[in-house]
Amino acid sequence: MSNQDSWRTVAARQEGMLSRRQLGELGFDRWRVRNQIAAGRWAERSPMVVSTTTGPLSRAQLMWLGVLHAGPQAVVGGLAAAEVAGLRNWHRDEVTVLIPDELDVDDVSGIDFHRTRRDIAALRTPGSGLPRSRIEPAILLFGAHQRSRRTAQGVVAAAVQQQLADPASLLSWVKMLRPLRWAPMFREVIGDIAGGSQSVAELDVVRLCRHHGLALPDRQVSRRDAGGRPRFTDCEWRLRDGRVLVLEVDGGFHMEAAHWEDDLVRQRQLSSPDRLIVRCTARELRDEPWRVAGDLRRLGVPTRAA
Repeated sequence: MSNQDSWRTVAARQEGMLSRRQLGELGFDRWRVRNQIAAGRWAERSPMVVSTTTGPLSRAQLMWLGVLHAGPQAVVGGLAAAEVAGLRNWHRDEVTVLIPDELDVDDVSGIDFHRTRRDIAALRTPGSGLPRSRIEPAILLFGAHQRSRRTAQGVVAAAVQQQLADPASLLSWVKMLRPLRWAPMFREVIGDIAGGSQSVAELDVVRLCRHHGLALPDRQVSRRDAGGRPRFTDCEWRLRDGRVLVLEVDGGFHMEAAHWEDDLVRQRQLSSPDRLIVRCTARELRDEPWRVAGDLRRLGVPTRAA
């Protein structure tokens, strides 16, 4: 394979991004690289990396820029690694790149170089594509560095809900990542998720029940609505009189007109003489859990001792 073919092959594999080290190994000295840049065919993206395209960098190119700039031990981590694995609704503009603690690299716009003493190779997803962390350590380490416990809990719940990780693998990684900040909280939350919680709001319901002495609900129960379509309810309790109390938790998007009307239709079609459906907002669970707990108790939710 000629040098011309070789660099094209490597560039195609790396979204058009090449490190100067790679180019040197392919026989490109700095003068040839400089000429390509001067001619407008390539663009310098950092002192260590050039691109074979000259327009704005794509998201994938930005990730390749980070790992190529930092060297062969670097991997994309945090929410960027989770994004590549398919995690939705947790986007952050800045790309996290994990590098060895002793490595000193120049800053690159859009890249957060995170130094770590952990074994980066053990975190890496197998394969020859973009060097990135497995999703389990990526989200656990991201969560461990957050100020908000709710954020840490939310990203773990999202990964399981979107079927990108399972509770058993997450618990294994909590153990492998020791010492890990908030490890006891992660173990408790993962246990609740394994019990059926699929969101931070559902985790808040479980926490509310434990704090106020109420029976824990069944979560994500499969039901058929009046039209025969499968539905999942957030939380359910069997009351002493045989009826079922359903609690549906509305997040911010439920307040939008289209979602609000859809939810009303859904509630009607799930209702029956033996099934009572009530609603609360995620904000109430977070800020006024005692009020929700009082209403649940008044409606007949049994206590945990009962």
